[in-house]
Amino acid sequence: MSSFVWGAEETQYFNTLTPEHVLEAVETFGFQTTGRVMQLNSMENRVYEVEIELDEEPESPSEKFKVVKFYRPGRWNKDQIKEEHEFLWDLNEREIPAIAPLKTKDGQTLLENTQGLFFALFPKQGGRQCDEWTDPLLEQMGRLLARLHSTGAAKKAQHRVKLDIENYGEKNLEFLLQSNKLPKEYSAHYENLAKQIFQISAPLFSNVDYQRVHGDCHHGNVLLGSTGPFLIDFDDMVIGPKVQDIWMIIPGRDQYSIRQRNILVDSYLEMADFNRSELRLIETLRALRMIHFSSWIAHRYEDEAFKRIFPTFGSSQYWEKELHDLREQISHIQDNLGQINYTY
Repeated sequence: MSSFVWGAEETQYFNTLTPEHVLEAVETFGFQTTGRVMQLNSMENRVYEVEIELDEEPESPSEKFKVVKFYRPGRWNKDQIKEEHEFLWDLNEREIPAIAPLKTKDGQTLLENTQGLFFALFPKQGGRQCDEWTDPLLEQMGRLLARLHSTGAAKKAQHRVKLDIENYGEKNLEFLLQSNKLPKEYSAHYENLAKQIFQISAPLFSNVDYQRVHGDCHHGNVLLGSTGPFLIDFDDMVIGPKVQDIWMIIPGRDQYSIRQRNILVDSYLEMADFNRSELRLIETLRALRMIHFSSWIAHRYEDEAFKRIFPTFGSSQYWEKELHDLREQISHIQDNLGQINYTY
């Protein structure tokens, strides 16, 4: 049985998608394409950069291209995708740097092609990876997250998944135990460790405020533009605690990382409220992400791309490392228990 976070039905592949379909999708929005198409890196969806015809020379080279995103069939339903788009437009309207999908003449951002694939079109925006988090960049990022979360709290999302122990822990564990990807010799031990994490972590979630957050705010989803950092790829937008985005920017737990996270949070607090007790959730959220990640690969492993990227998945080597990491997480979570005023 598929867990809710992975969709209500078994996901399908993109076997019917051709370059002609990609060009047709862009032209649906009223653009004339040149025929040049380049596939961009994306494991979950299919994303393409497409060159368009322009009547005059653009101010920026990026204006010559649009980015079209085809959503994996069966993952998110129409209402869930629309809530992603709504969040992006809410950010855009508050002049918070994020790339909102383009609208058709009748105001639609999500369309469906003749193959039954949902797709959206985005402007191309230039940016580069952040090589190092300097103090000024951390301060900018803290203020950006504060504004993003203030926008996220201003409206409810009725259809997105809630980032909690049930959805990201128990349901993913259930799928792994029922799959053939977790060998029997490891399944009982893995189940025991995961359930320990769920049990000891439950009190930490008792008074957590949930709202719209990015959800997958790792280093690769932050780009630096001419005015500072901005976030991309809101595909994993969730209803979750604000700390989910904060810890993923600075995931380390050594003293240098703690210092960086303090700078980020202090700058955040200049723009919005943040309950520092949420920092106690970091190690549990890290553990849930580990279980979620294994479940994600297991769900997608019949896709040849996943077999190439994760060649050791399902092996003894893979699961022994997972067991080691979960045991370590239990220790870190227990260190946080009872520390009501816990801060980094």
